[in-house]
Amino acid sequence: MTRRPFIPTRYYFQHWTNKALIGRTTLAELNIRLVDKRESADLNLRFRCKKGPTNILSFPFEPPPDVYSPLLGDLVICAALVNQEAKAQRKSRLAHWAHLLIHGCLHLIGYDHESTTDADKMETLEIKLLEELGYDNPYV
Repeated sequence: MTRRPFIPTRYYFQHWTNKALIGRTTLAELNIRLVDKRESADLNLRFRCKKGPTNILSFPFEPPPDVYSPLLGDLVICAALVNQEAKAQRKSRLAHWAHLLIHGCLHLIGYDHESTTDADKMETLEIKLLEELGYDNPYV
């Protein structure tokens, strides 16, 4: 029998998303899709040319010029991998889920970690937002 992975409630997803998008003055929407390791690996290979599953993928949406859309994009989360990482890193599942959801949301609004400067900026914001939610620094 296959056990279903732990998945936070809708309340938490909404709470963490609101925290990540705080200060935005326009309506924002995003889609969150929860997948298994096989689908995560397929998407990771197809869109990032990397083998194996990954914890979260972010797909920002850019509407055509002169078209308004509140859609920021899509987040694809591999629930089993997120829970496995939390256990391996000795973090609470909620703290790790919160971190990854905030991380993904920040990607959707333009943050990245391609350079050391950009990574420092993104990580500093993640740490601040998580601290405001009552979670420890995920990078220590």
